[in-house]
This record gives sequence, structure tokens and C-alpha cells, in this order.
Amino acid sequence: MVVTDTIELDTQGRADMLNITGAVAESVKACGIKSGIVTIFCPGSTSAITTIEYESGALSDLKRTFDDIAPPDADYAHNQRWGDGNGHSHVRAALLGPSLTVPFLDGELLLGTWQQITYCDFDNRPRSRRLVLQILGD
Repeated sequence: MVVTDTIELDTQGRADMLNITGAVAESVKACGIKSGIVTIFCPGSTSAITTIEYESGALSDLKRTFDDIAPPDADYAHNQRWGDGNGHSHVRAALLGPSLTVPFLDGELLLGTWQQITYCDFDNRPRSRRLVLQILGD
């Protein structure tokens, strides 16, 4: 069986990170599938999905790492072409990736104790986002 669901988010951009574990868990429980996998996918090219211990220190470390790897004020060919100033957003999202797959058993996500599903919006402005969940199993 396959069930498709969505999660709607409003973000602040600029490496805004949101813990979406609860929303994903609710969708998995509500779908009626007991065991399988859920894939969380973010359409668009300036945001990404990962897991991390969702606490201020780890989030700060991740944001600082992205500032080191793809600083907002660097020279990006994308910015020269489009003038929208979000070249770093595209690079950051490409490094992290647009999707994550998590197994579940008896309707419960099989995440580690300190592991939360985290949505990262790297764009340079607030956005309304829609994530797509595909839940597969039996």
C-alpha cells in the first residue's frame, strides 16, 4: 500500500530549521500502515531534509558549518545570472539533499533516541513550503 500526505510549513528562511518529527509521526500513525518506510521530500531547490539532535547547540553547529562551506556573501554565478542573492541557498540544499527515508514498525518511527527529522530552509527570505510524504508498507 502507498499513501501520500503533505506537511505545510511557514519558514523564516536563512537556515531556518524546523523539527518535523511529530508531524511525520502523526502522518504515519494516521495512514493505517503498520510497518514500512516513509519518505519525506521537499519540492524546490533551496531547502533540505536531514536528521540531527534538535537542540540549540547542534543546530548552531550545523548553521555555522554551512556558513563555512557556502557563505551567503560569497560570489555565486547563480546570483550573477538571476540577481536573487540565493546562490548559497541552492548550494546548501544540494549538499544536504531534498529527501529522507525513515523506517517504521507498528506505526512508530524507528529513529534513534536523540534523532529528530529536521527541515532546513536555506532561502534568503521567508517562505510557505509544502513537503510531500510517501508512506509505503503493509
